[in-house]
Amino acid sequence: MAKKNKFFVVWDGREPGIYTSWDECKRQVNGYPDAKYMGFLTQAEAREAFLSPYWDYVGKKHKSPQPTPEQIAAVGLPLTESIAVDAACSGNPGAMEYQGVYVRTGELLFKQGPFANGTNNIGEFLALVHGLAFLKQRNSSLPIYSDSKIAISWVQQKKAKTRLDESADNKVLFELIERAEKWLAENVYPNEIRKWKTEVWGEIPADFGRK
Repeated sequence: MAKKNKFFVVWDGREPGIYTSWDECKRQVNGYPDAKYMGFLTQAEAREAFLSPYWDYVGKKHKSPQPTPEQIAAVGLPLTESIAVDAACSGNPGAMEYQGVYVRTGELLFKQGPFANGTNNIGEFLALVHGLAFLKQRNSSLPIYSDSKIAISWVQQKKAKTRLDESADNKVLFELIERAEKWLAENVYPNEIRKWKTEVWGEIPADFGRK
């Protein structure tokens, strides 16, 4: 079961500060143009975040340089009203897992794995399809971010073009790939798939923080 955030930092809202419930935070940001806020598990994390720039935390656990005006002019800023997905793999192939988060708050939306004898590309692909299915179930048109060009390409082609060999260890993983390809073949979705600009924005909010 995913841990729930207990502290919420509001950098830009009606009254910036640290709040101890989502309801309190929501009153500060709901309807506030370009509000900037995020949830944290501990008070210490929240205090550190409040004393730091918001853009240090848009990449969740990874602090990243604040984008320069020139970079922002070139690629813009990510949409906080969106979800982001990412995968992690211990070895390649190795134990693989993936997850999706709500970008504005960092809330964990789903997490799967670890799966034995997988690859990062497969994880990124499954994460994207899982995210699309997650949004469709909720009738949501939010865009979805991925930092993997390969996974985005596979989703667009509706085919995971992995070179990994199927084995007894990863049989369940290949079953998930088959289900994902079937879902893509049978479903349409309004959600725009966007490439996360890691070089400008830092690590994607769904990053596992293991680099």
